[in-house]
Amino acid sequence: RPPQAVSIPVIHLHMTATTMQVSQKDFQKAQEQLKLLKTDPGNETKLKLYALFKQATEGPCNAPKPGMLDFVKKAKWDAWNSLGNLSQDDARQKYAELVSSLVSAESSQKKEASPEEGRHDGYETLIVTTKNNITKIMFNRPDRKNAINHQMYREIIKALEEAGKNDSAIAVITGNGDYYSSGNDLNNFANVQPGEMEKMAKDGAVLLKEFVGHFIDFPKPLIAVVNGPAIGICVTVLGLCDLVYASDRATFQSPFSQLGQSPEGCSSYLFPKIMGFAKASEMLLFNKKLTAAEACAQGLVTEVFPDRSFQKEVWARLEAYASLPKNSLAVSKQLLRSMEKEKLHAVNSRECEVLMERWLSNECINAIVSFFQKKSKL
Repeated sequence: RPPQAVSIPVIHLHMTATTMQVSQKDFQKAQEQLKLLKTDPGNETKLKLYALFKQATEGPCNAPKPGMLDFVKKAKWDAWNSLGNLSQDDARQKYAELVSSLVSAESSQKKEASPEEGRHDGYETLIVTTKNNITKIMFNRPDRKNAINHQMYREIIKALEEAGKNDSAIAVITGNGDYYSSGNDLNNFANVQPGEMEKMAKDGAVLLKEFVGHFIDFPKPLIAVVNGPAIGICVTVLGLCDLVYASDRATFQSPFSQLGQSPEGCSSYLFPKIMGFAKASEMLLFNKKLTAAEACAQGLVTEVFPDRSFQKEVWARLEAYASLPKNSLAVSKQLLRSMEKEKLHAVNSRECEVLMERWLSNECINAIVSFFQKKSKL
């Protein structure tokens, strides 16, 4: 009996040593790969990488907490400290996985950017392609986290009009790079002269109403493929999509009150219907950020997939859907949505009126000014 008891730990130790070796090797390889990335992954991801690297090499956070006004150091410290007692092995593993997802996102981005069969001309902020009966509308401002500026609003309207009329069976909306979309580009509000505020608010409300109207009226199945974090307007219109597939990396947030604004995209009506009043209020009033799993449990997301197999699984499924009889799909979608259409257009109008008042309020202007001040400090 005793020898047997001794031999088990020896094997176990040997296995642990091997796994650690592999993990150390992967960790070094990930550091090399990170240097080769061409695109900036953005502050949020850089903080995650920094924290995981420190945890992997030094263990739990051991540095003194920086002062409140030292924003950069404070952000780094918070990121590292938030990992708690995560083991060095797990931190190495997570670091390697994060780098590998950035590398694969960049290489798929290269593929997207190359001219391919079925690409639609006339878009600068989107990549629009039609292939295998699917029109894919991809937000393409990855360096700006796919934030939606005025030009992009107009291009999405045009892309939805084209996709509604062409031969494809379904339309898909997704994002290029790390983010699905960070929502309204707040530079839309920057550089507006005091005398022009009213015109800006009026034009903005007209554009938004038309934008949301195109989602309400879209005649075919419309599917959102949420590849990363989603914020604001691109979250609220998810209630107008027919399916929402999300990577487990995706998060969902609509921080309206933080910016002195109010809900849009028909979310004031649809979110309580989808997730119940209490959960909708947490999101729309109190800026709660949902994980993909929470958004799925609350009915906003149809299904969540692991990030590493997300694209492969989702597109295989979408190609199967797109081979179904297209007129049957369109007629059935319109039946499902027809009872609500009039109501949704009324909600959209009302939301845009309220937003126009919000944009002209001191509360909203001050919130946006302080957002830009915080941003410039980073």
